[in-house]
Amino acid sequence: MQTEAIILAGALSGGFVTGLAGFGTGLTALGFWLHAVEPAIAAALVVLCSVVGQVQSLCSLRRAFAWERAWPFLVGGLAGVPLGVAALRILEVQTFKLLLGVLLIGYTGLMLALRRLPTVALWGGRLADGLVGTGGGALGGVAGLSGPLPTIWCGLRGWSADMQRGVYQPYNLGILCVVLGLYAGQGLLTRQVWELAALCLPATLLGSWLGVRLYRRVSDWQFRYLVLWLLFASGLVLSLSSL
Repeated sequence: MQTEAIILAGALSGGFVTGLAGFGTGLTALGFWLHAVEPAIAAALVVLCSVVGQVQSLCSLRRAFAWERAWPFLVGGLAGVPLGVAALRILEVQTFKLLLGVLLIGYTGLMLALRRLPTVALWGGRLADGLVGTGGGALGGVAGLSGPLPTIWCGLRGWSADMQRGVYQPYNLGILCVVLGLYAGQGLLTRQVWELAALCLPATLLGSWLGVRLYRRVSDWQFRYLVLWLLFASGLVLSLSSL
C-alpha cells in the first residue's frame, strides 16, 4: 500500500503542475516515484503520464494553439532529437545535466532578480524559433530535457500565458511522443509499467484538471514568474541529482 500511495501522490502532483504551468510532470513526480520504483520504470511512467497530462491540458487551451507560431519549434525539435541521441556517444550525461542545471539556476536567478523581465519579441523570427526548437530536441535526445529551452524562449518573446502554452505544449507533446515510440521499440514499456500506469493515469488526469482550473486564475505576469520558479527548481533538481 505504501508503494501505491507514493505512486498516486507523484501522479497527482505531476498532473497538477502540468495543468498549471504546461510542463513539469517529471520534475514533480520523480521526487516521489524514485523512492518506490526503479529509475527505468519511473522514466517510462513520466513519459506516459506527461503525454496524457499534456493532451488533457492542451484540450482546454486549444483556442490558443496557432500553427504559424508552433511549426518552427516542432520541425526544429523533431530534427534535433536524433542529433542529441548521436551526441550520447561523446557526452557524459551526468556532467551534462550538472552543467545544464547550473545554467538554469544562473539564468532564472538573474531573471527573478530583475524588476522588469526582458523581451526579444522582434528578434530572429521563425529561424530563431526553429533553432531553439532544434536545441530543445537535441537536449531531449541527450537527457530527456526538451522543455527548458523552448519554455524560456517563449517567455522572452513576451507572449501571453495562453500563447506560450499554445507553442511549448504541442512542442513538448511531439517530442514526448517520439520518446515514447523509442521506449516502446526498446522494450521499456513492460507489463509492470502498464500496471502502474493504470494506477497513475486517473490521478494524473485529476491533477491536470485541478491545475488548469487554478491556471485560469493566474495573470500573464504571475505566469511568467511561476515558470521561472519552476525552471529554477528544475535546475536545482538536475544539479543535485548529478552530484
